[in-house]
Amino acid sequence: MFYCREEELRIMNRRYDKGRFECIIIYGRRRVGKTALINEFCKGKKTIYFSALNASSQENLEELSKAVYLCKAPEGFHAPVYGSYADVLDVITEMAKKERLIFVIDEYPYLAKAEKSISSRLQHMIDHVWQNTGMYLILCGSSMSFMEYQVLGYESPLYGRRTAQFKIQALTYREITAFYPELAPEDQALLYGVTGGIPHYMNKLEAESGLDEALIENLFQPSGYLFEEPENLLKQELREPAIYNSVISAIAGGASRANEISTKVGLESGICAKYLRVLLELGILKKETPVTEKPGKKTIYVIDDNFFRFWYRFVQRNMSAINAGRIRQIYEPAIKRFYSDYMGLVFEKMCREYLLRYARELPILLSDVGQWWGTDRRTRTEIQIDIVGTPAEGGGYLIGSCKYKNERIGTDELDLLRRYAEVFRKDGKFYYYIFSKGGFTQPLIDLSKQGEVTLLTLEDIYQA
Repeated sequence: MFYCREEELRIMNRRYDKGRFECIIIYGRRRVGKTALINEFCKGKKTIYFSALNASSQENLEELSKAVYLCKAPEGFHAPVYGSYADVLDVITEMAKKERLIFVIDEYPYLAKAEKSISSRLQHMIDHVWQNTGMYLILCGSSMSFMEYQVLGYESPLYGRRTAQFKIQALTYREITAFYPELAPEDQALLYGVTGGIPHYMNKLEAESGLDEALIENLFQPSGYLFEEPENLLKQELREPAIYNSVISAIAGGASRANEISTKVGLESGICAKYLRVLLELGILKKETPVTEKPGKKTIYVIDDNFFRFWYRFVQRNMSAINAGRIRQIYEPAIKRFYSDYMGLVFEKMCREYLLRYARELPILLSDVGQWWGTDRRTRTEIQIDIVGTPAEGGGYLIGSCKYKNERIGTDELDLLRRYAEVFRKDGKFYYYIFSKGGFTQPLIDLSKQGEVTLLTLEDIYQA
């Protein structure tokens, strides 16, 4: 099934209907749904679909030849191999002169690595030949750094040739409800906490019959499709997966600053920084700095990919029991009972997403939403504010907390937020928000009715 991505499809189809030359760049991390989007767009349209191989130039030329022949003669099975890339591009050009033609090169970085001249060849075709044809070129890739620097970048031969670009992001916590609409909000939240909004993972979980059983069968079993997914991705993308695995494990274990990570992994800081940079480019990690402050000494590294974070928290730590076939015995006491604790950071992410994307009639126009942490000089203690929303214009700040617990939250949480707000900034107007899975006490609800604070439950942030 194909879910979401309606806006991308609308734009791609609108450009297709104009009949003019197009060069569409599509990129994003693996499993995010790029190929599914392209396949949906190409339905019922004349298409040459070539998925490049991580192989030699000649092997890729043979596969491209097959893709061209399959488009020209779908019933044929003896595809000729063209003598060169120039020859096969000439054949594709003749087809595009006669009718609207979609030419997809999926996993373009593989082809560019194998055939160094391909970007220059495509540049020549775009500049001198394809502008007056029905060519609809799509270049797609999972290597985000390659696509951003060597396709879209200033020094690329293809710079300035694209007519549109799409960086395909993971789905939001609301969008994923389309996959298993029968699940209750708490299970929907956990599904987001496990998959991070990656469509491929949600499909492979097969959670129609319940999330716990789906996780046990597909993630916590050695035979499950998702059991080795993080390790396989690291092996597929990186030359030294064992070192990257150690870096991620260090962060999952609590190390957050560069020096802490390098010490725990046993690498010199300069060398460790290179591994951190690659993981940042892959979207597995991200750097966080207190909102309103510039990157510096307070910058920390966190696992941004929910699936990686869940896997390193629950699968890797219980590997011996899982391999021994004891997952059903340990699932409740060693895994499920810690879901609420794990979901704390996920819930914060969901609440920020709610404020930026879905909330209506906010008291300020938001420019950014993030965390803030610092030192309370009066008490000499470190404090952290889960949510700080900064204004796009005017004054005022949105100050919030997120509690993924079953108990109801009382007025003491509002008092704490007010004190933290004074540490964050001595002046300014503050608007208080409290998000709670378990609801709120009546005294806090009364204060909300008086306009002192806005209260939102897990169910509230799922409502339209």
